[in-house]
Amino acid sequence: MAKAGPRADRGTASRRALSAEVRAALVNGAIDALRETGFAGASAREIASRAGCSQALVFYHFGSVNDLLLAALDEVSARRMDAYRSALEQADSVSALAESARLIFRQDLDAGHVRVLVEMMTGAHSVPGLGEQVAQRLQPWRDLAYEAVRRTLGRSAAARLLPPAEAAHALVAGFLGLELLASLDGDRAAALAVFGRAGHLARLLDVLAAVRLPAASKEKK
Repeated sequence: MAKAGPRADRGTASRRALSAEVRAALVNGAIDALRETGFAGASAREIASRAGCSQALVFYHFGSVNDLLLAALDEVSARRMDAYRSALEQADSVSALAESARLIFRQDLDAGHVRVLVEMMTGAHSVPGLGEQVAQRLQPWRDLAYEAVRRTLGRSAAARLLPPAEAAHALVAGFLGLELLASLDGDRAAALAVFGRAGHLARLLDVLAAVRLPAASKEKK
């Protein structure tokens, strides 16, 4: 039986590279379609046209349009997660955390990242099972927000006033809500004003964060 030689190996590698390029083009096409035409307009034909390939390849590589759209959401989330983590890990106070959130907010609106998530959340209402898939992809953001708040507040009095888990949930919900409103009406001023108020509140929380409370002592048996 003849063994596969260098030519066969090169051929396999070439096909894999081409397949990866097609998948990447389809994912980018899906991202653009969600941003510009919305969930309803992100059809296999629309995405394939943007990717410059046959719409049959959508189903060949991803199985369904919805699975491709989820892959697009995953790609956007991966890109933003690195930026979010870098910014939040450098925040050493509540004020710095609020300022990082404000900068990320503006970057997301400029790049249109929030539109991808908003469209997927909107589409989830009309597609059985899609809502659960989208919700699962929001959990890493809640976890990231929780770690940032917990690290910033520590065992301070502010942590008693504003429990990190609740603060993280409110942070993600408020962030998405502000981005949704700003993307719908194109008015950033109102949202940025909210961030300005949040900055004032953050400075007050920094004062409380400076008051460290002792760890709870264990009861003697």
